[in-house]
Amino acid sequence: MDIKITNDIKYIGVDDHQVDLFEGLYDVPNGMAYNSYVILDDKIAVMDTVEAHFGGEWMDKLTAALGGRTPDYLIVQHVEPDHSANITAFMDKFPAATICASAQAFKLIANFYGIDYAERRMVLADGAKLELGRHTLNFVTAPMVHWPEVVMTYDSTDKVLFSADAFGKFGAQDYDDPEGWACEARRYYFGIVGKFGAQVQNLLKKLEGVEIQIICSLHGPILSGDLSEYLTLYNTWSSYGVETEGVVIAYTTVYGHTREAAEYLAARLKAKGRRAVVTDLARDDQYEAVEDAFRHDKLVLCTTTYNGGVFPVMREFIEHLVDRGYQKRTVAFVENGSWAPMAAKGMKAMLEGLKDITYAEHNVKILSAVTDDVRAQLDALAEELA
Repeated sequence: MDIKITNDIKYIGVDDHQVDLFEGLYDVPNGMAYNSYVILDDKIAVMDTVEAHFGGEWMDKLTAALGGRTPDYLIVQHVEPDHSANITAFMDKFPAATICASAQAFKLIANFYGIDYAERRMVLADGAKLELGRHTLNFVTAPMVHWPEVVMTYDSTDKVLFSADAFGKFGAQDYDDPEGWACEARRYYFGIVGKFGAQVQNLLKKLEGVEIQIICSLHGPILSGDLSEYLTLYNTWSSYGVETEGVVIAYTTVYGHTREAAEYLAARLKAKGRRAVVTDLARDDQYEAVEDAFRHDKLVLCTTTYNGGVFPVMREFIEHLVDRGYQKRTVAFVENGSWAPMAAKGMKAMLEGLKDITYAEHNVKILSAVTDDVRAQLDALAEELA
């Protein structure tokens, strides 16, 4: 796919339509892009490689972009194998090239590929620069966004930020997402980067005042034009702010009664003009549900008591939230239990330790089926949440 960046910066990435689960977890029906770039100047710098299965295609694209020239530098911003798997092939093919990465990255390269390139390397730290000729590359460390070795690169000539995995999204380059950038970028962020909000905030502070006209991530589309949407959303997401006011109702059900309660509550909220998103945790994508929970300001957890505790799928969902530092939200509980309801107690115990969680005053207890009394409880909860 021919993608225009600037006159000197060429796209040499690949699309993967073979992958079904990214990182073994995330459903990617529209594939994945493994992005790589080459900067053609007096000196030539290649920005990262691609996943192992696409090494031949990537090398062909690189060779075509070089036009008979030889690269001087391979810049490794991130050592995750979907970006680093062809380091050895590159360094063997171009024996005069220097590999540039952080000190932590060289340790990981040695772990993955058995060589640390001690005689052919340039160690990058915050503020390091690399002069290519017309282009000056400025390096910014970004530890834990989302691995400890990450370095980002700012080309001060063309005002391009090579952002490693930040600002990435699910989907191949050749997929024209009708929902735009934010939907799959949000799922990507909260699934993969979400735990590291403080580290993303630190990065954004480093970038304050830097004129950025183009963002080149290692996944997803090249971002250009008005970048304010992307930067604003990243600031909101990484500060655990509320992007959209609304109530997420996440439920599990055995015989349909808890689903009935969830749908009744959603209808009551919508009747009051409140946005309500309902998700069946056993059937819907769990990571879509995680995305929705972080996007909205209120969350209702509806589940049955199971073995004296929390239904397994609900337990898994709450663990996802806890692992990612869920915070600054209002949470309510709807529990079902035929003889000894215990789910609400178990769910609240799982959330202990999270910061800035406000619990609703009105929680709902179902004894087997939805009755008029249960509907009255749901009405009270809807009034509070609305």
